[in-house]
Amino acid sequence: MDIITEKEFDSTLDSSVLTDDMEKLLKSEKRKKFIKNSNHNPDLMERLTMRAKRAKLKSRHGQTAELYDQFYRDHKLLLKLFVILGVMPLARQAGRVTFSWKSYQMYYALVFYILTTLVVLKVGSERIKLLHTTNEYDEYIYAIIFILFLLPHFWIPYVGWGVANQVAHYKSMWGTFQVRYYRVTGTTLVFPTLKIAIIILFIGCVLLSILFLFSLSQLLDDFLLWHTTAYFHIITMINMNAALFYINSKGTKIASKSLSDCFKKDMRIECNYIMIKQYRLLWLNLSEILQALGNAYARTYCTYCLFMSINITIGSYGALSEILEFGFSYKVLGLVVLTIYCASLLFIICDCAQSATSVMAEGVQSTLLSLNLLQLDVQTQKEIDHFISAIELNPPVVNLRGYALINRELLTAVNFYLHYIHAFI
Repeated sequence: MDIITEKEFDSTLDSSVLTDDMEKLLKSEKRKKFIKNSNHNPDLMERLTMRAKRAKLKSRHGQTAELYDQFYRDHKLLLKLFVILGVMPLARQAGRVTFSWKSYQMYYALVFYILTTLVVLKVGSERIKLLHTTNEYDEYIYAIIFILFLLPHFWIPYVGWGVANQVAHYKSMWGTFQVRYYRVTGTTLVFPTLKIAIIILFIGCVLLSILFLFSLSQLLDDFLLWHTTAYFHIITMINMNAALFYINSKGTKIASKSLSDCFKKDMRIECNYIMIKQYRLLWLNLSEILQALGNAYARTYCTYCLFMSINITIGSYGALSEILEFGFSYKVLGLVVLTIYCASLLFIICDCAQSATSVMAEGVQSTLLSLNLLQLDVQTQKEIDHFISAIELNPPVVNLRGYALINRELLTAVNFYLHYIHAFI
């Protein structure tokens, strides 16, 4: 689906006479006399006046986008941590999120990646030696798992830097949408609990990484404490990817709820084809943002889901085999912790996507279907049909470029995959 351009969005606002001509007309003596002597609703005329002023705002102007981009301000702490970890070297410039291979953030990411690679290779070589020398089953399983947990480091250039330009575009789309949201609804889009949630997630992701690695170093004899230096940024990155997906989904959910509430409110005041068309384009813009989420992070979350599925398979199989053969032990507890950890992160991603997409069209559809068509003119009825058709033809889904749909059905697919693997083994 093509991105809704500024020109197309402006043409809709222009069709509602929200131009300089409208403003001049409202100021003219003839117009004032008409309003005074007519039965026109003064509140409605005030709305038209304010809308004419808002129509001058352009989302392509950096300062305007910066002013209304509350979503970025709320979750920039999360993006900063990705920059610190060298995973997603993005920058903020004139109301837009940008990426450049020649930026300071990219140079820092490259240096940080080289230094951490040296540590990862050192620890990885020791884990591979252990894999070849151990004769115990549980030690062998752990050796495989810890080698697997080093792999995400090596695909950072592919799933991080390689998609940074697309992620920057996705983040910039939020600024454009929020300016358009204000132009149509007259209210600023706010995310009440998002900033607090991000602070909690920021601290929680780091603490969870420390707790997870420290517990493994205590439960496993051959997992030395200094080995955690190779895994810390990897585990933190894994946690942050789940947290970022939660925030992006939460933001979309809040935006769709706010949009549907404003649409319902405006339909009670003035139900006409122009107003419905504006909300249709605004809803399509939000739907594009949700689809851009899947497209921008396709590499990231495809590898993420595969990685989690493999670790859940190995962890659950190793734990069950060890319990059935030798009984429960501290080493089995490590495998159980690993399985629950990976399954929880996978569940968070699938559940967040399902939660965001399920409410995307619900509110506006309910309002559209509640309108009394017999009291509306033919043009307004046609616009309602166009809006309903747009929702049906553009279902809100998180599609990873055709590789997978992120929803709760993905959990059952993974569950089927696990049963199949266990049966085969």
